[in-house]
Order: sequence, then C-alpha cells, then structure tokens
Amino acid sequence: MPYPKSLVIIPTYNEKENIALIIPQVLKQHNCLEVLVVDDNSPDGTAEIVEDLISHEPRVHLLKRPGKQGLGTAYVAGFKWALEKDYQRVFEMDADFSHNPNDLLRFLEKAENADLVVGSRYLEGRISVVNWDWKRLLLSYGANLYTRIVTRIPLADATGGFKCFRREALETLDLSTLRSDGYCFQIEVNFSIWKKGLRLAEIPIVFTDRTRGTSKMSGGIISEALFLVLRLRIRGH
Repeated sequence: MPYPKSLVIIPTYNEKENIALIIPQVLKQHNCLEVLVVDDNSPDGTAEIVEDLISHEPRVHLLKRPGKQGLGTAYVAGFKWALEKDYQRVFEMDADFSHNPNDLLRFLEKAENADLVVGSRYLEGRISVVNWDWKRLLLSYGANLYTRIVTRIPLADATGGFKCFRREALETLDLSTLRSDGYCFQIEVNFSIWKKGLRLAEIPIVFTDRTRGTSKMSGGIISEALFLVLRLRIRGH
C-alpha cells in the first residue's frame, strides 16, 4: 500500500546499545519511512554510530545538539525539521525498543482518518505493559486517569510517547511555546491538538520496558505533569 512521505523522530542520549539495531527495524517496515535521530551530544558515541549508518543509507538523518536539553525540546527540533523538509506524517518513537517498529504501519493506516494517532497501553481497560514493577505501572495508569478526569481529553493513554501526527496537526501547534518535557510534553501536545478540534485516535500497543541502556524518566518529570494538567484545565487551551 502506498503511504505518504513519513519521518520517525528518535531522540537519543547515550543509546549506543540500541540505535544501530532500531533504525534498520524501522526502515524495513516500508520505503516511505525515514528516520531522524535527534542526539543531545551523547558521550557514548551514539551520534557517531548514526553517522556511520548515514554514509550508506540516505533515509537516515541526524540532528546534533550541543548538550542534554530534554525530550520535549528534542521533539520540537524534530518537528521543525520535518515541516521544513515537507514530511506528511511524523512519528514520535523511543530508541530502546519499548515501542515496537512492527506497529508503524498500523499508525499510518489509522492516520488516513485521524490527525493524531496515539499508541495506547491502556485502551478499553486493558493494560499492555511488560517489565514494569507495580509502583511504576500504578503511577502511569493513575496519571492518565487523572489527566482524563481533569482535562476531559478523550484518550486512554495521554502520556504515551509512541504516536503519529499528520502534517496538518503539527502545523497547528505553536512550537515556540512548547518547553515541557517527558509526560508533560506528551499531555500538552495532545491537549493542544484536541482543543483545536482535530481528530484524535488510539491504537493498542504493547509497551516493553527497555532491556538495554538506562531509563531517562524521573520522579520530578512526573510531578511536573500533575501540575501541568491543572494549568491546562484552567487555561482551557
């Protein structure tokens, strides 16, 4: 099936154990897919691995930043790059295989009739998370329940980071105002697109916690997300 020109944005910081493995898995899904790695000057040599891949694979791209600036700003930089290069579908995806590349075409199919497609770990009351302890699972599930109650956004998984945007959805965002990180960034972007009256959709995914490398999530990011939800409800946009 033909699909429009699509970009998978993968932010990295010290992902040398994963990046050379995940990129070929993404590219083999369909020839419409390209990859942009946004690397925050990883001291482990992640960017050098990507540069080696670029030397023989024109569908791989690299955006190097001078230091560790966070997930949210990495995606904003990637979004701007994607819009400048005229991509029609833009993905967020982790480098560590917690997001399965085999799901990418399911997102593209759903995006034919939706402006933002979110991969959900909690769709229809089912929990599809592998290798999390009960405390982390309870925190994540509770954060999503809290977000739905406070903001009324119609998403079972508003904090998930595996998603596909139509170009038109990204163009509605004021990217210069997006400075949040982690869960906050995901909630803020989803909420902003929903309040524009655009179409949201979810597809079920299985989220498998990383087996290589180190998680970048922190308790501070989660706490910040709780306050962001209240601000969004008060602002109403």
